[in-house]
Amino acid sequence: MKEENISSVEGFLIVGFSDLPQLQVPLFTAFCIIYLMTLAGNLLIMATIYSNSHLHTPMYFFLTNLSFLDISYTSVVFPHMLAHFFQKGTYISFSNCLLQAYFFMMMVSTEYLILSVMAYDRYVAICNPLHYMAIMNNAVCMQLAAGSWVVSFMVPIAHTALVSELSFCGSHTINHFFCDLTALLKISCNNTHRIETLTYILGATLLMMSFLSIIMSYINITASILKIKSKRGRHKAFHTCASHLTVVILFYGSLVSTYVRPTSTYSMKENKILSLSYIAVTPLCNPIIYTLKNTEFKSALRRTRNIL
Repeated sequence: MKEENISSVEGFLIVGFSDLPQLQVPLFTAFCIIYLMTLAGNLLIMATIYSNSHLHTPMYFFLTNLSFLDISYTSVVFPHMLAHFFQKGTYISFSNCLLQAYFFMMMVSTEYLILSVMAYDRYVAICNPLHYMAIMNNAVCMQLAAGSWVVSFMVPIAHTALVSELSFCGSHTINHFFCDLTALLKISCNNTHRIETLTYILGATLLMMSFLSIIMSYINITASILKIKSKRGRHKAFHTCASHLTVVILFYGSLVSTYVRPTSTYSMKENKILSLSYIAVTPLCNPIIYTLKNTEFKSALRRTRNIL
């Protein structure tokens, strides 16, 4: 069969969850609730931080970035998936598919970096508290956040360019609920070894750099906490890191279990389930994890509610 150039093909059919007709209504309801709760929870965090000046600190500045990220990368996937939930697959053009894949990879990369920056912020707060505000001043915070966004903007460019040159001479059906990179490679009739290699190199570099920075931060944090003599002081210091550490484990664990393996071993049905852990569950849990035991934030939330 003659290979069909990507420019001559109109688009893809995304299967989504149409292969589970008996679960269409329950799944649509569940995903709709999850998405709305994710939007509401993260918007509430951003609004509360914005409206309470005593929360204008580095920790909450980076939490605002994280909340914006959670809203952004769920919004890249969920609206398109929900809009055509009851159809036998959702059509998406090549250009829109590539854009969705690009922005999704960009947002995930940014979250890696923002989580590592947040770990560094906790390291400075606990290990060097007297100079915390001098080290983590507004200029430094802006540079760290902007650097995370700029680096992440550049990371997926090569992937997207290479995928745009692939041919899809067989099925144009993507057995996933969004234009995931691995799903696109799975249905290409080209040799995708070059893209896979680039993905592993860039992905592993970004993952290892951010993960190692988090590990080093927490090694130093743990050493400092163990030097605190009072039990109450140790508990308070650990409590300031517990939320961030929980989010790191949840986010990194779900992504590594989904993507750190050869493309040939992927089961797309299994991948769809695993993908939900970081696309749906993590952004929904982040607001709960960061605010559930945060007395300072809950007090600010009550004041904001009284004002409204």
